[in-house]
Amino acid sequence: MPDVPDTRRTARGWRDTARVISTVEELEELGTPIPVVRDKVLDVLHDAHIAWLAATPLVFLATAGADGRCDVSPKGDPSGFVHVLDRHTVAVPERPGNRRMDGHHNILANPHVGMICVIPGRPDTMRLNGRATLVRDAPFMDAMQVRGHRPALAVVIDVEEVFFHCPKAFRRADAWDPSAWRPDDAPAPADIALALWRKGQRREDVVEYYSRPTSRGDLYAAE
Repeated sequence: MPDVPDTRRTARGWRDTARVISTVEELEELGTPIPVVRDKVLDVLHDAHIAWLAATPLVFLATAGADGRCDVSPKGDPSGFVHVLDRHTVAVPERPGNRRMDGHHNILANPHVGMICVIPGRPDTMRLNGRATLVRDAPFMDAMQVRGHRPALAVVIDVEEVFFHCPKAFRRADAWDPSAWRPDDAPAPADIALALWRKGQRREDVVEYYSRPTSRGDLYAAE
């Protein structure tokens, strides 16, 4: 693991000299969007947005609690898993996981959410913001079945803003260039667990745990 100094509690390091931005005026010294960028935001799904969702297998859903603390969670399924209920409403199915439900607790306290929709191989993305509701046993959930598994919960989002985001971040990251990928530079899942929340456990047991079906095989089986 990398050795990184902790300057947070000592009040030393960059905080002593950094210029902190605290006003809108200071922020806008860095620039403001041109009209075409500002005006691309809509509050209704265009055919282009609907087509994008039909090709999307991965989204990142951001939430915030009543206290302002934020969380972001990846959601993935076969392309088109985000269901368009109408031009103002989409639904995201929830699949079996670790039952933390951090984002769902946030939604109960604060319904405002943001979502980035990603198509592998495409450097541009689509952003969708709105108000979310947690739903069970809705008729549309039958159409959300994957491998015979019907979701027990869905996040329904009333669209308030939707727009396409420029590709610069993914291009800078070489996100879809396999020659730039470095997956083995980070510790394996079992090693991370042993270092953080499974300290003292037998390595063989931890490796076996992270090789179970819910980790690598049947992704729709309940844990």
